[in-house]
Amino acid sequence: MKGQMHTDLGQVIIDEEVIATYAGINALECFGIVGMASVNVKDGFAQLLKRDNVSKGVHIKVNDNKIYIDFHIIVVYGVSIATVTENLIQNVKYRVEKFTGMSVEKINIYVEGVRIVD
Repeated sequence: MKGQMHTDLGQVIIDEEVIATYAGINALECFGIVGMASVNVKDGFAQLLKRDNVSKGVHIKVNDNKIYIDFHIIVVYGVSIATVTENLIQNVKYRVEKFTGMSVEKINIYVEGVRIVD
């Protein structure tokens, strides 16, 4: 389902792919995140996605103008996962709500891997 807003002049519809891309770009700006992961279900292998495919590591569901977000991320080795995920949740929730005008109800984070960054 797509997000919808009604205005005096008409209706605004936001595609889930747009929200996924926006949320993914904002997630990449958070400290401790290397990137989004694409998980191969067949063998459980997580692959680091390039910046232009960031939305493939983010799954969005919109129901009654409430947004549910699943992130599949790869974090930097040595950082506190709890701190990184808390920062991610606060940052993305605020920005997506401001961007869409809809409420973010739930954010699930799946840490798919750890990378050493030089």
